[in-house]
Amino acid sequence: MESAIVLAGCAIGAGLALIAGIGPGIGEGYAVGKACEAIGRQPECKGDVTSTMLLGCAIAETTGIYGFVTGLLLIFVAPGMFIGML
Repeated sequence: MESAIVLAGCAIGAGLALIAGIGPGIGEGYAVGKACEAIGRQPECKGDVTSTMLLGCAIAETTGIYGFVTGLLLIFVAPGMFIGML
């Protein structure tokens, strides 16, 4: 019974951790859209806008990656650790 509770808790936690991927997707799409608007208005600043956009998208993506890694750890590593303590 205890192991089932541990597995259920880890599965729920992993699902909640993977919700963190929604934010970066929305934010990066918005940033790329605004960068396209800026380039459309002033094509001569394409290099500056593109480099700044790519840096911002890379930083925003780390949030999704942290959530993904947390989810993987909760699925594959944590159940063995918690069940071993029971």
